[in-house]
Amino acid sequence: MRSLVSSVLLLAMATLQAAASVAAEPETLRVCADPNNLPFSNRAGEGFENRLAEMVAQKLGKAVSYTWWAQRRGFIRHTLKAGDCDLVMGVPAHYDLVETTRPYYRSTYVFVSQTARHLQLDAIDSPRLRGLTIGVHLIGDDGNNTPPAHAFGQQGIIDNIRGFMIYGDYREPDPPARLIEAVEHGEIDIAAAWGPLAGYAAKQSAVPLTVVPIIAGERFAPQQFQFDIAMGVRKGEHTLRDRLNDFITQNIGEITALLQSYGVPLVEKRLSSAAGEHR
Repeated sequence: MRSLVSSVLLLAMATLQAAASVAAEPETLRVCADPNNLPFSNRAGEGFENRLAEMVAQKLGKAVSYTWWAQRRGFIRHTLKAGDCDLVMGVPAHYDLVETTRPYYRSTYVFVSQTARHLQLDAIDSPRLRGLTIGVHLIGDDGNNTPPAHAFGQQGIIDNIRGFMIYGDYREPDPPARLIEAVEHGEIDIAAAWGPLAGYAAKQSAVPLTVVPIIAGERFAPQQFQFDIAMGVRKGEHTLRDRLNDFITQNIGEITALLQSYGVPLVEKRLSSAAGEHR
């Protein structure tokens, strides 16, 4: 009889512990995001990272909540590391500041020009670039600039470069888009920009724009022009990371269709063996 009572008590305790574990699991997917950074995210939920967060939350049976912060220096420190949110939707794979999932897309830097110009440029070292006004994103004065900016500087292409601060005027919608708008308005001949931004902006442009992946040879190594993009969680959060990995594996087709609907240029591998890299 005593053995039976003990068994019943143990079963009851196990049931209560399981119920407590379920109750302790957050009902929301807490996402760290920029409120003014299309095509990635904005406060209205119009970015592809917003839509992807909704997909993840639906699969996990949760609702999405956001911690908003401008995605610039200190973003991870003020959001994820502060414990205010649990997930960043887009970071470079193997990003040191976070625990990353498997990549869910790979994109490339691209050239953007007015289609009517028929420039058809793809090589970062094309001699024709010396005769064009080229726009690039600048990040700061500490040498931490974009791969195209570094590549042009390495070639001594300086006088015909126009820099656009990637953080821009945050009072305006989607500050990084000013670079692509400069091509649209004919203020520059060509822009070298990160593919997801450029592809989306080209889709929104009233003037037809051509987006071409940049090809760079071994001359510019170890500079990369392609990057794998993953999701990021706090270091040590292996349970959430593993659930996100399962989500990516099981829904990669739907994720890819979402990215394509936003004009994101997708690449599967480096083009180093034939003609260099593009990103």
